[in-house]
Amino acid sequence: MPAATPPETLRDFARRYAPAATTDRGAELIPLAGDAGLRRYYRLTSAPPLILVAAPPKQAKMLEFVQVADYLHSAQVRVPHTYAVDFARGFLLLEDLGDLSLQAQLSKQDGPDQPNGQDAARLYAAALHLLERMQRGTRPDWLPAYSAALLQQELQLFPEWFAAKLLGITPDAATQRTLDAAFALLIKSALEQPQVFVHRDFHCRNLMVTGDGQLATIDFQDAVWGPLTYDLVSLCRDCYLRWPPQQVAETIQQQTARLREQGRLSAAQQADFPRWVDWMGLQRHLKVLGIFARLSLRDGKPQYLADLPLVLRYCLETAARYPPLAALHRFLAEGLVPAAQQQPWYRDWQNAGQTLDF
Repeated sequence: MPAATPPETLRDFARRYAPAATTDRGAELIPLAGDAGLRRYYRLTSAPPLILVAAPPKQAKMLEFVQVADYLHSAQVRVPHTYAVDFARGFLLLEDLGDLSLQAQLSKQDGPDQPNGQDAARLYAAALHLLERMQRGTRPDWLPAYSAALLQQELQLFPEWFAAKLLGITPDAATQRTLDAAFALLIKSALEQPQVFVHRDFHCRNLMVTGDGQLATIDFQDAVWGPLTYDLVSLCRDCYLRWPPQQVAETIQQQTARLREQGRLSAAQQADFPRWVDWMGLQRHLKVLGIFARLSLRDGKPQYLADLPLVLRYCLETAARYPPLAALHRFLAEGLVPAAQQQPWYRDWQNAGQTLDF
């Protein structure tokens, strides 16, 4: 549906609902790079510029986007202003926050793999501040729970799409029992945590550096009410860049102490918090391996394969640290890594001087 939307239809929508002071004389409608979903994005080069979104109405989560945007705005989290929405046609007219994501900003200055320096530290701290604001509120009645069923559904993407369909390794009965046992541990760990607002994709590509150097967030329509550590580990162990491990460890310690001081963690929970972070990250990264494989194989988006080695590295590192996950680690290291090493996306990563730790 989005590809068939005539440009003039989008222009008419923008002209009708643009802010009063907007001028669009000679403005162009420029397609922009999309996200992992079905939405298509366009910039109208008006003054000021505007963003138009077109997507299949039944799949685009337009209502959810508007609801979450309002929730985050109320929490003093910077999000793009919504000027208009057409639920029937799947159109959104949004404020243009520019093209400078956190990933792009760091890549300009420090390189994409190991961000460092004063600006990186400032932006990282700003992202943590946004996270704290997001998690302050109470659950609205329209926000779904990050349930055991949803967590399990996400984890199943790993054996189905990454192991079987991408690498050609279908888990046998014994391996499936290993996966089931590991998945049960990860789900239990997620559900025993305090539950808060979860953006669900709080990472460097969804954090935008605004013109005044502050951070805003986008792509939040899949938000849920779920585990306290989910967005923290999405940021700290980002699927698209690797923050220095020492910085991540210090951040987790600081977050633990801050939450304890705020009365949001008991003494027992404080002891569990580092494991919660690790196992939540493992759940997310196993899911992401499946999602990135599916994006390539089903949706024709092979660019996500380039990010698989880093995500696999996170999985290996975490599983290696915990004896209850030893069998999962063996399957990853001995069952999947040799097959992954034969893939072009892995060889490209290795040729860039990277290695898997297992």
